[in-house]
Amino acid sequence: KKQAEKAVHQKKEQSKTKCRKARRRHINLVAEFNHRQRKNIWLETHIWHAKRFHMVKKWGYCLGNSPTEKSYRACYRAMTKHCLLQDLSYYCCLELEGKENELLKQLARICSIDTGLTFQEACCLSGRFEGSLNLYRADRYPEDMLGPVTFIWKPRDGSENRQLWIWVHPALKQDILRELKAIFQCKEPEEMCITEPVTTSVQEDKQVEVVTSLGNKRKKEDKEGEKAVPVKKIIGDGTRDPFQSYSWISQTTGIAISDRSMEILRYRLIGPLSHSVLTETLKAASVQTV
Repeated sequence: KKQAEKAVHQKKEQSKTKCRKARRRHINLVAEFNHRQRKNIWLETHIWHAKRFHMVKKWGYCLGNSPTEKSYRACYRAMTKHCLLQDLSYYCCLELEGKENELLKQLARICSIDTGLTFQEACCLSGRFEGSLNLYRADRYPEDMLGPVTFIWKPRDGSENRQLWIWVHPALKQDILRELKAIFQCKEPEEMCITEPVTTSVQEDKQVEVVTSLGNKRKKEDKEGEKAVPVKKIIGDGTRDPFQSYSWISQTTGIAISDRSMEILRYRLIGPLSHSVLTETLKAASVQTV
């Protein structure tokens, strides 16, 4: 009798599990992928890397560490003769916007001309080239070094306001962001800039139940379900809580700091054919004047 009850109980449990075809549907895959990104954010190239690399969890991201196949010779060949692409989107982007003179005045406090390049370099200030330097705590050079960063200015458009993007490693982001907010006297706005909250798995199940209760056929339910159930957006990144503010503004200087991590993707191309790959991939848009 116990064996019979156990067998019936197992049948009931097995009937609840979905078949592979049902699990591989787009709507179910999106819900599963989003659920697996609760603690560690995936890059947009995660699926490609997960099939070919050993993945590690670092700095709030899930990154490819080492290849599963012997591809070292192929990578070396690509770097020396062709083109090799790396996904560096886990690097954090901090955007500064405001008057150019005010930006340069305060940024000069966290870097030094003795170390080489600064934010005021003419070739970088025009927006044509990307620069790199080491940041220090305000007025503390040569002590209290924060870490290396890369930066690029947005080209001038005739106005006083400029935009500066600073790329920092996720391990250094909080310290550098705290120092930038201190020198520019930026505070969090009263109304936090938060997008739509992440839907929980319970809400997703309710939405799926609403779709399945329409009484249509199974295939039609899936097609309508993909349209009815919105794709959940993962807001925030591995270094920031999704319910924290990601923009700060100064009432005295007018400088605005925004956290653009995971909003601006970053790729690195290595090899002699990198330029030709870019020219074949990217097409210049025609400028339309009103």
